[in-house]
This record gives sequence, C-alpha cells and structure tokens, in this order.
Amino acid sequence: MEALTIGRLAKQAGVGVETIRFYEREGLIAQPARRPSGYRQYPPDVVRRVRFIRHAKDLGFTLKEIQELLELRVDPTSTCEDVRKRARGKVADIEERIASLERMKAALVRLGRKCRGKGPTSECPILEELDRDEEVRNADG
Repeated sequence: MEALTIGRLAKQAGVGVETIRFYEREGLIAQPARRPSGYRQYPPDVVRRVRFIRHAKDLGFTLKEIQELLELRVDPTSTCEDVRKRARGKVADIEERIASLERMKAALVRLGRKCRGKGPTSECPILEELDRDEEVRNADG
C-alpha cells in the first residue's frame, strides 16, 4: 500500500487539507511520517479514520466525544454498550437542543405577531420587547 500525501488523503476522505492538519493538532489522527522533503506520508488506513471522524461530526458528536469513541474502539475492555450509552446521550442532547429551538421559535413567532411591519423602528414592538427582556434579565442578575 502506498502512502498518501495530505492532499490525496483529504480528497479520498472528502475533507479539506486544513481539516486534516486540524485533526492532527487535536490528536484525532497521528502525526504522519515525513519524507526527507518534509511532505507528510499518511498510511492508507487513515482515510477510514478521517471518514469516521467526519461522519461522527455530522451526527453531532464533539471532537472530545469523537476522541472517546475512537478510544473505545481500540480498548479491549470496551463493549458495544459503552458506545450505545454515548449514542443515547447524544440523542438526549439533540432532543434538548430541539426543545430549546422550539421555545425560541415560539417566542419569535409571538413577537412577529405583535409587529405590523409599519412605522419607525423606535416604535417597533419586537425591539421594545427585546429591550424589556434585557432590562428584566439585568434587574434579576
């Protein structure tokens, strides 16, 4: 198997070169061997690892959580249940974010109904409401 340059690795994994460098700095992929010229030489199996990282990110896992998943993968004492717990935890996080976004949406819809869309911004009920909320938060703080 032939070693890959950073450009070939990035292309095969479907990410940018800077992403590869970032994953190296974060310790998600090992520092590769280098040619005498200084060019990085990645083993072909790193493509799979980068794709794994990208897919996990697409599912909402943080880099720290991805590192934990990668560690579980090679830990002989880990089980599928350990991975399942993390996946379920991520689902709970996502559900919490969705609920928060739904609350934000409802508040914005409510604000939008108060505004006719006419008149100067000094009389805008949305801006007035946002100011009022800020004043209440500051008074409570």
